[in-house]
This record gives sequence, structure tokens and C-alpha cells, in this order.
Amino acid sequence: RDFWCLKKLRKTSCKDSDFYYIMKKSCNEFKLEVEISADLKKGGCLSNASYIPIAKARGFATHWIKFFYLLFLYAFRSIIRSRGGKMKKTVYHGSDHIIERPKYGYGKIYNDYGVGFYCTENQNMAKEWGVSADKNGYANRYEIECDGLKVLNLNMRDYTMLHWLTILLENREFDASTPLAAEAKEYLLQNFHLDYEKADIIIGYRADDSYFSFAADFINGAISYRQLSNAMRLGKLGQQFVLKSRRAFERLEFTGYEIASVQEWYKRKASRDHMARRQYFDLERNRRQRGDLYITTILDEEMKPDDPRLR
Repeated sequence: RDFWCLKKLRKTSCKDSDFYYIMKKSCNEFKLEVEISADLKKGGCLSNASYIPIAKARGFATHWIKFFYLLFLYAFRSIIRSRGGKMKKTVYHGSDHIIERPKYGYGKIYNDYGVGFYCTENQNMAKEWGVSADKNGYANRYEIECDGLKVLNLNMRDYTMLHWLTILLENREFDASTPLAAEAKEYLLQNFHLDYEKADIIIGYRADDSYFSFAADFINGAISYRQLSNAMRLGKLGQQFVLKSRRAFERLEFTGYEIASVQEWYKRKASRDHMARRQYFDLERNRRQRGDLYITTILDEEMKPDDPRLR
């Protein structure tokens, strides 16, 4: 006579929260409903929702109502935490000058993710990016509220390293000088393309010259998929947090900056790049393992994004 009812009502306007629900627990003794409040029904985000218990009880069932309400509340909060909760982020942009109001639509078209404002959540990384060989840099600091924005996080399980690589191939200048590289590029663009231009924010690897060369080695069949995945973590270059849309730019609030001295931070920058290259050649490039997955196998077997070997 006891049963659960989980009813999907409709999608919200927020990508981070796919649905809202009414959950019911019913039996002969009592009825309990926990309903997400009306602000969510009007298009709000799950992370902004409040929880309203609606209970009808008789006799001894009251304590069970409290128990189930707390259970539902814990479950919803777990969903919120797993999806990022309230996404007010502090991000940094490394530059040779102070940028209080970044301009939408400006930037190099050949950057990793195309035109956008490239940031990081790591302040020290921003200092390295901002400094040059003979000039101090700045780590510009911003806050941005991401609730309600479409965030494409390439680190999520839905995506593979090949999704990131495909975006790279669409934006960076890549010389497909061999037949294998040309075929691989065409196959990846056809099968691993993401509509990333519709995202307000993109989170993913940063491919400077060293890391781009690792990707080129994979496309040319010199290293395996496993080796590429490992190589992208060498030197701990970090993740990029890229603002792509006008909506994202409008949410960005400048909160200050820190100076990056050339004496300290350029040395760190050069050391990180050198370490990544050395580790790549010492640990990865020449260490093939039995069963390694190469681009030739991906092409021959026409592997798709849902193939478990790419996870």
C-alpha cells in the first residue's frame, strides 16, 4: 500500500537543473508532498529553489512526515552540490595591463576556444600568463554569477579528450601535412563536434605551444590516447575559464588586481613549460603500453563519443 511517486513536470530555463519534481509518499495513515517553490516554476534555477512541505497527517504519522521531509531536503541539496550550487566564481585574467571593463567580441580568433575573454580560477596561473620576459604583468580579479548561464565544462563525464581536441582543431592553426593527420582531423570534426559557440562560458584545458604539440603528436599517430590524456596534465598548466557570450560579459564585475613581477613570475612560467616538455619526452612519448589506443584504431573502428574506451 506504500508507494513512491516521482513525477517529471517540465524543463526549467536553467541548463544546470534539468527538471523540478513533486515527490509524494502516500499510505493509509498520511500523505506527504514536498514541492519546489513557485520561483522555480517561473524559470528559476534549482540552486535558487526553496522547499515547501505540504503535509496532511493523522496520529502517529507526524514524525514520519518530518523524517521524509528532511530526506527530500537532503536529496535536493545533494543534487545542488553536485551541479555546482550557487556558481558565484572568482576568476583572474593575466595581462600586461589592468582591464576593468573587458569588451565583448574582442580577441584573437585563433585562441583555443575562439574569440572570448580567457580567465582562470588560479590567481598564480594568471600571474604567469600576464608576465612577459621584460615586463611586469597583472592578475586582474573578477567575480561572476554563473547561475542561469550555459556552462560547457569539458571536464564533465559527458565529454572526452577528443571533444576538447576537436574544438582546438576548429580554432587553432593546425598543419595537417600527412594523410593520417588530414583524415583524423576530418573524422573528429564530423563525429566529435560540439556546438560550443552557444555556451556562455567554457571550462577546459589550456593548450599553449607545448600542449598543442602534444595534441599534434596524437593526430599524427605518434602517441596514444592514454599518453595524450596524461600529457595534458604535465606541468599542471591548469584550466581556462572562458567567457563567450554577451550575457557572460554583463555578469562580470571587476574587483581589483595584483601585480606580477617579471623577476618572479616569468621564471616560474618558463620553468613550468620546461618541466612539461621534459616530463613528456621522459615519461610519456616513448612509453607505449600493450593495448594503447591510437588514432588509427579510432579511425578504423569508427569510434564514437559513447565508446567506453574513450572515458
